[in-house]
Amino acid sequence: MLGAIAGDIIGSVYEWHNIKTKNFELFSPRSRFTDDSVLTIATMDSIINKKPFYESYKYWFRKYPNVGFGEGFKRWGMSETVQGYNSYGNGSAMRVSPIGFYFNSLEEVLLKAQESAIVTHNHPEGIKGAQAIAAAIFLARNGREKNEIKKYIEDNFGYVLSESIDSIRNWYNFDVSCQGSIPQAIRSFLESTSYEDAIRNAISIGGDSDTLACIAGGIAEAYYKEIPEYITKRAEELLTEEMKEILKAYYKGTGY
Repeated sequence: MLGAIAGDIIGSVYEWHNIKTKNFELFSPRSRFTDDSVLTIATMDSIINKKPFYESYKYWFRKYPNVGFGEGFKRWGMSETVQGYNSYGNGSAMRVSPIGFYFNSLEEVLLKAQESAIVTHNHPEGIKGAQAIAAAIFLARNGREKNEIKKYIEDNFGYVLSESIDSIRNWYNFDVSCQGSIPQAIRSFLESTSYEDAIRNAISIGGDSDTLACIAGGIAEAYYKEIPEYITKRAEELLTEEMKEILKAYYKGTGY
């Protein structure tokens, strides 16, 4: 979804230059899409064009190989294998938002999230991270309140979501694992008052800023049902034409 992509683009500037404040510029001349956006588009491509996830992930990686992919994913992307490499990184969660938004039952969302994860992230934590974010998005778009979303994620996935952003900000460092970033990204949404506020929360804690904002942004779009035009316009300007075509077709398919 564009909410995830915009979060990635906004966070791209701060991934290696962490800030511990919510007072920052949303866009700068250095803002760009990263692997998070590329694979979110790839997930959309799989859904709307009924392609296997591994096929779309390899295809889009090979078109944009130099936008921040991890070494494990690069090796997988350049190989002919369709087997996962036991990753528990947050890459499974940053690309899953289209699944939570597209399918019409929680059971199907969880199944498709697992399918999307295991082609690379077949470690239990990698699968769990993808399912948790897809479920949060599904619940958010179907009108569940934040306390309901929080309880479902805590009860079903075991993540602790009670620590405040102010508290997290004091100690949080760079962590690309699902278990070390999914709770913080979800908390960034839970404490937010708007889509933009969710993005600012996620980036303000430091760490893997683009992915945290990508994940929080996907949930926030589903919950708040809108993204400010000044954000969507700038984010879309930074995408390629083929990315925008997939994005347009995806939104048309969801009726959103």
